[in-house]
Amino acid sequence: MQYSIKDFYFWKITMSLAFASFFIFASMYAVQPLLPVFVEQFGVSVSTSSLSISLTITGLIIGLIVLGFLSDRNGRTFYIKFALVGSIIPFFLIPLMDSFFMLLVLRFIQGFALAGLPAASLAYISEEIDRRSVSVAMALYISSNALGGMMGRVLTGYITDFYSWEASFYFLASVGVVVLITVFVMLPGSTKFEPSNLSFSKDMEGFLFHLKNPSLLLVFGLGIILQLSFTGMWTYLPFYLQGPPFSLSLQFISYTFFAYGLGVIGSPFAGWMAGKFGLRPVRIAGIITMGFGVFLTLSGTLFILIIGLCLSCLGFFTAHSLSAASVSEQATHHKGSASSLYLVSYYIGVAVGSTAVGPLYSSLGWTGLVLTAGSVPIIYTIIVRILSNHLANKKNDGH
Repeated sequence: MQYSIKDFYFWKITMSLAFASFFIFASMYAVQPLLPVFVEQFGVSVSTSSLSISLTITGLIIGLIVLGFLSDRNGRTFYIKFALVGSIIPFFLIPLMDSFFMLLVLRFIQGFALAGLPAASLAYISEEIDRRSVSVAMALYISSNALGGMMGRVLTGYITDFYSWEASFYFLASVGVVVLITVFVMLPGSTKFEPSNLSFSKDMEGFLFHLKNPSLLLVFGLGIILQLSFTGMWTYLPFYLQGPPFSLSLQFISYTFFAYGLGVIGSPFAGWMAGKFGLRPVRIAGIITMGFGVFLTLSGTLFILIIGLCLSCLGFFTAHSLSAASVSEQATHHKGSASSLYLVSYYIGVAVGSTAVGPLYSSLGWTGLVLTAGSVPIIYTIIVRILSNHLANKKNDGH
């Protein structure tokens, strides 16, 4: 029998994965407020500093494919624990490095390792938990993603301002050790796992099948665009807020990441709204809200800028969660690989938004970055709408 919400083991699974998810996503985004510190300490450019995020995400993308393939054959819980161990060790080693190149190498390795959690956990939940209770487990897991990403950014900025960035890494490593022990003690072994016998080439065949579906390609593209704009804005925000007219401390800048708290409520709120009004109109409303919020950050008034950050988070997480839901809706089969492709697209957007937007910020400043980040998702949505109508008319003509 699979576990239901009434079972003790249901809560052991969901709480273990919530703790693991919190730490993994805190680790992934922990360096975002520290980019100006790396520029100053290591004497690197803004774009080079941002590689500490984008190379981690590149490692994650590779890890999602490799570790996802391996977890289908060797089980789930090993890769969840592997992700935690592989995330903790670099936090102990990075502060010992004098070279920024070595910091980047360790962040890349960390990114590959932490992919073990998203690669295995969703499949583990769907295998071990009863269908009627799985949505609760998924909601807790996804909320922990947003909460971990938010707190990782806030804590490193806060601790760095009081002590040093090295101290913030040691603190995260210590939190990781506590989480690892908790997961080792609490997380039950797989009871419903059935190893896949498909070859890697067959897996890739199913993976690549979705790239021939124009409707899915448009959604994958939206995943890239949404993250490119959103990550681009948040990556270069600390540089902007450190300068005039705000001249804020790193501690205060780290508090702006509390806006991510709206991501914790944004996803379930989006699901409820989509049930009432339909997925597409709510997703479009999310994209418009995100764009409006991004444009508000052009204000020279800190209060209005913070409102803009909050609106951009609410809009982004609404649009992202509904884009992910539409993948499962539009994929006729190989739904797991379709979701994985959306996840890969999403993180490509993070990697590109972290570093490729750097020259735009360097040449056109905050105004140029914001005008681009706010308008590109809206323009893409209009293009998607036109192309979707064209595809629908073509399909009808074919019948």
